[in-house]
Amino acid sequence: MKRSQDYPLTIRPVVTLSDEYPAGYVDPFHSHERAQLSFSLSGVQTVTTDTASYVLPPNRAIWIPPGVRHQTNCREKVRFYAVYIDPTLDNLPSECRVFEVSDLVRALIGEIMTFNFAYDEAGREGQIVRLLLDEIPRMPSVDIHIPMPTDSRILRVCTMLIDHPGDPRDIDHWAAVANMGRRTFTRVFKHQTGMGLATWRLQVRLMHALSLLHAGHSITTVAYGIGYESVSAFTSVFHRSFGFPPSYYRATQAAKGAIRKA
Repeated sequence: MKRSQDYPLTIRPVVTLSDEYPAGYVDPFHSHERAQLSFSLSGVQTVTTDTASYVLPPNRAIWIPPGVRHQTNCREKVRFYAVYIDPTLDNLPSECRVFEVSDLVRALIGEIMTFNFAYDEAGREGQIVRLLLDEIPRMPSVDIHIPMPTDSRILRVCTMLIDHPGDPRDIDHWAAVANMGRRTFTRVFKHQTGMGLATWRLQVRLMHALSLLHAGHSITTVAYGIGYESVSAFTSVFHRSFGFPPSYYRATQAAKGAIRKA
């Protein structure tokens, strides 16, 4: 596994690399001078910045502006493409966001992956790179992030729950982890995240569920893996939150995957 600093990232305005992380791998907080587009090919990873946590299942990409600190956690083996882009280029997104990768963007990234680092900017290769840059801002965002606190005590709790979304322990336990009284913990948590612990934890579980379903895991595995005692309880919460059952979401994602492979 090579690190991004092993590559000549400044040789051209856009440089790509492919990599994979093993299950359980954590790439600790760091930042890049260039903007980064990370496109997940397989496996589910969580990308956390100082202000939010983003879940990245296969066939979705995250845009990370230059200078933004981020950490990557992999619950399973992950393969991905990374595109590093000169931050002085025009019309690039200024904030982190996750988007569904269109067939065109997927094909463009795949083609650029075959280029030499010192590709011909004036020829066909340069035209393909420019087309990718034109398409990136047009991709619709996917609301698949969770607000993160800045208070180190609350952050410790949130990080533990993101790492283990199925953890069933109650608010008294997490207040103790934060070394705070229950009332103080409740007040500070809501101030830091904009929601109570129960709502925040539900968001974590649902975002993780979407990613696992997207990746093809069974509904039963997902339900028990994120802390529900029955499939029916998970299905009810999922349906109430998204307006459709997990079986429908899983089927539609499987159909999209079949079309891509056709």
